Amino acid sequence: MSDLMVAAFSICGILALISAGMPVAISLGILSFIGVAYIKGSFDIAGMLLAQAAADCVNGYIFGVIPLFVLMGMVVSVSGIGKDTFDVANRAFKNIRGGLGIATVVANAIFAAVTGVSIASAAVFSKVAVPEMVRLGHTKRFSVGVVTGSSVLGMLIPPSLLLILFGILTETSIGDLFLGGIGPGILLSGMYCLGILIMAYQFPGHVGDTRNKLESGSDDANLSLGRSAWKLVPIISLIFLVLGGIYSGWFTPTESGAAGALGALVIAIAKRKLSWQKLWTVLLETGNVTVTILFLFFAANMYSRMLALSGLTGFVGQFISESGMGMYPVLILYLFIILLMGMILDSASIMMIIVPLLYPVMKDFGIDFVWWGILTLLAIEVGLLTPPLGMAVFVVQSSLDDQTISVTDIFVGTMPFVLMMVLLIALIVLFPSITLVFV
Repeated sequence: MSDLMVAAFSICGILALISAGMPVAISLGILSFIGVAYIKGSFDIAGMLLAQAAADCVNGYIFGVIPLFVLMGMVVSVSGIGKDTFDVANRAFKNIRGGLGIATVVANAIFAAVTGVSIASAAVFSKVAVPEMVRLGHTKRFSVGVVTGSSVLGMLIPPSLLLILFGILTETSIGDLFLGGIGPGILLSGMYCLGILIMAYQFPGHVGDTRNKLESGSDDANLSLGRSAWKLVPIISLIFLVLGGIYSGWFTPTESGAAGALGALVIAIAKRKLSWQKLWTVLLETGNVTVTILFLFFAANMYSRMLALSGLTGFVGQFISESGMGMYPVLILYLFIILLMGMILDSASIMMIIVPLLYPVMKDFGIDFVWWGILTLLAIEVGLLTPPLGMAVFVVQSSLDDQTISVTDIFVGTMPFVLMMVLLIALIVLFPSITLVFV
């Protein structure tokens, strides 16, 4: 069997094992190890490469950014900042038809600027926003659709854990990737808000009663917008600390993660939201997520070495060159493959499998890696909203107190937002400046 066939069978085996439920890192690591051993004819060589891959992941300074941003996101999730943000946004848009949906999008966008994880946004706002939207007359499908659809902003608006992963995989500046996510993040938020307005006026049966008025006599009703806006001070301060530190040059991404984690801890303690039990839970979850991600990188490093040794990446590049396909046909095919993979695989799996395989090809085309990274992220995030996997959909469903809302209801409610994301991908392909305007 040729080296190319070994690599091809390894990739097919990886996809099969992941689809069968085996963890991504184990699937990548085991089959990459076996592939290297077969190509080199020695398990000793494969073992040495495996050890080197693990050492590279442990010793790399840049990898310190992962636990710090994860810790910040976890602390923010338990500090009540999400609810405060939603309350202020709700008050600001309460007199607009569909205003509660717009408030959810705006709150998710602000919350995304400090969490960096779509799943965290989905879990928080399914508890905060959905019950309020249903109580005020919105349909259940619309309510869960808004929350699930806008949760993807958590990965697009910086800081973003997936952009950090992409930056490490492709050796692209994480700061530049963060800057590249600002324009598309703002544009997608605006598209969502406009889409909600259109649905509220043109499809009132789907949206439901969009009158968004606080009950008279409640504490919130007697609180002015100006006074309630003070609730945003902690999250705005944290955004300026983290992103301002990076963009001003005061902090490296790793240092900004440390500053952000400390800032989030101070805010949570000041708000009296962080008990010893919650702190222990946050630390455990941070450790679990961090180890999982680092294990993924370690396995992906081995996978990249297997691809290089097999010559598959060179073969793909040569095939594309000889076929006469230009950059845009290859890019469109690449995005289409990601969309298909998103129906059966999670975000990290897709990025770890497809990016190392196409990296040399895209490098030969001389494309801007910030542009490519944002397109990759958006295509992957569509997979969070599409069946049958739709991870964000299942997170929302499991977080809801109302178990009469089915997974099908969430998928149906999310479809308008999926279409808007696909439209944004097309716009960014046609107008790369959308991602480069702040870089």
